[in-house]
Amino acid sequence: MKIEVIKQNHTQAAVVDSRELLITDAASALDFMMTVTYETGCFNIAVNKEAVCDDFFVLRTCLAGEILQKFINYGVRFAVYGDFSKYQSKPLRDFMYESNHGTDIYFQPDASGAVAKLCGAAG
Repeated sequence: MKIEVIKQNHTQAAVVDSRELLITDAASALDFMMTVTYETGCFNIAVNKEAVCDDFFVLRTCLAGEILQKFINYGVRFAVYGDFSKYQSKPLRDFMYESNHGTDIYFQPDASGAVAKLCGAAG
């Protein structure tokens, strides 16, 4: 797991890049969140899609809700970045669209987009 802290608009975000699965359930999400916030001091975290298990993107599993609730409860803003084109589910696409128009959870095509959202830049 590689972590880079990026500062933009007077706000810091931790960008995590991992080729191994880091988030597979609510417990691993909590462990991931606590590790990154402890190591970086950041309460804005972006992670590449490959580090999140595929069940997260199947809304009927309720895994996304369980995981994202952990981030919300601990006041950590969270972004997942990567290519989401393989997911054809309309409910998932709607969820991602609505999340991107909110203030705490984002799905972006790349790390720079995730940082821009987490650090308050328009777009």
